[in-house]
Amino acid sequence: MRSLFAKKVPLPNLNIKEHGSDENTMTIPALRHLCRMLLITLALTSCTRQNPQDLKQKTAQATAELKRDAKAIGSGVREGWSKYKTQDLNSATKEQLMTLPEIHAGDADRIIAGRPYNRPEDLVTRHIISKKKYDRVSDLLKVGKAR
Repeated sequence: MRSLFAKKVPLPNLNIKEHGSDENTMTIPALRHLCRMLLITLALTSCTRQNPQDLKQKTAQATAELKRDAKAIGSGVREGWSKYKTQDLNSATKEQLMTLPEIHAGDADRIIAGRPYNRPEDLVTRHIISKKKYDRVSDLLKVGKAR
């Protein structure tokens, strides 16, 4: 006995083929699947129709949110830029040196004890801090005249 789902239905002028089928036929499950897809597509396209005024209002809200987020990002960037100040190796206090990223009390004490410096790279060549630590703070270091 053949199942209802295996029954073939003739489809005029369609070139939809299934494995082992004639050129102009399609099985009922495939036809049902096609119908479901068409209904879903119609439902989705009908849901997207909006009142132009509603669309304008939603666009204005989204724009306002973007402006607010951009301001927050801008203030975060400014804060990041001003978080660390450039320090002079020959005159900075221990507390000022400790404001640099990853420079701790022991590092600051060694930096002060190794004064005077001719260039920031002296911290590495004199083995006061590691090259890895120096690479992280090198942009924030300068060398002024020794006292």
